[in-house]
Amino acid sequence: MSHFLGRISRRQVLAGGTAAAIFHAVSPAFGSPWRPTQQVRIVVPAAPGGGTDILARLLADHLGRKWGQSVIVDNRSGAGGVIGSTEVARAAPDGHTILMGNIGAQSIAYSLYRNMPYGPDSLVPVSNVLLTPNVLVVHPSVPARTVPEFVAWLKDQKGKASFASSGTGQSPHLAGAWFLQLTGTQATHVPYRGAAPALNDLVSGVTQFFFDNLTTSIEFIRSGKLRALGLTSAQPNSSTPDLLPIRDTMPQLREFDVSAWFATFLPGKTPQPVVEALNAEVKDLLAQDAMKERVNQMAGLAAWSPPAEFARFVHQQIGLWRSVIDREGLKLEVN
Repeated sequence: MSHFLGRISRRQVLAGGTAAAIFHAVSPAFGSPWRPTQQVRIVVPAAPGGGTDILARLLADHLGRKWGQSVIVDNRSGAGGVIGSTEVARAAPDGHTILMGNIGAQSIAYSLYRNMPYGPDSLVPVSNVLLTPNVLVVHPSVPARTVPEFVAWLKDQKGKASFASSGTGQSPHLAGAWFLQLTGTQATHVPYRGAAPALNDLVSGVTQFFFDNLTTSIEFIRSGKLRALGLTSAQPNSSTPDLLPIRDTMPQLREFDVSAWFATFLPGKTPQPVVEALNAEVKDLLAQDAMKERVNQMAGLAAWSPPAEFARFVHQQIGLWRSVIDREGLKLEVN
């Protein structure tokens, strides 16, 4: 045996070690789940402070404790989430780069942008994390207190009003565009790099309204800094029992139904053991009492699902938003 080992070159030993390392990185040993071997990065394709960022930081804390590795959050905002998502799509499929994605960059963007740098197959759906309706919030200077009154006010403004969004192509943008189209009204869209700066300018009166995720607007509503007029989802929300779904307020809005979602993805071709390991940790996080309370505070609904089920959900969402975008005639360039 020693004679045989003596004939093996140093390069062969190193190559064999590398192959073994790769094998162990993607294959559970003796049935144990996959675990990272170095620092993990969760990319957030939005600015700090919004729903995507909040959930990424909660997940990072959980994974750091469970995996015994450093887990950092890296905010890469811009182009409606496309910039950060592209970075993950191009990352090594080894489980050390995770995307906390959302409805914008992972469903809407495929139809909204002409020159998408990645496609649905570039990312592996792992699990949904949170569902939340958007909510129509207005600056207190807007006199309307109901959706019909708001529509009448918009018509009187004759296009002078402006509405914020957390980025072109995100659900708050398209919810606003769809609302205006259905009601025959006009307003100027003002995109921001995330919900936090958009909310700051709305509270300051720079813009007049915002179809924000209820998750990030709820505290502004509770404090009276903003006035909520209705929910974009088809169902009421227990966090805001007095708010009606917008679709129930006017006949022309009957088809209006939007729920934002936040979810985990990995780079395309990530091995299934890695996908299953992250999926299991998302499930574990959402099952914890402290997280349940946090989800309730965020006015959301925990939405874990197995990878195959979540992949079907994403496919359905891509089709839904394709039909809305085609009807709106919206096409943009990633820049």
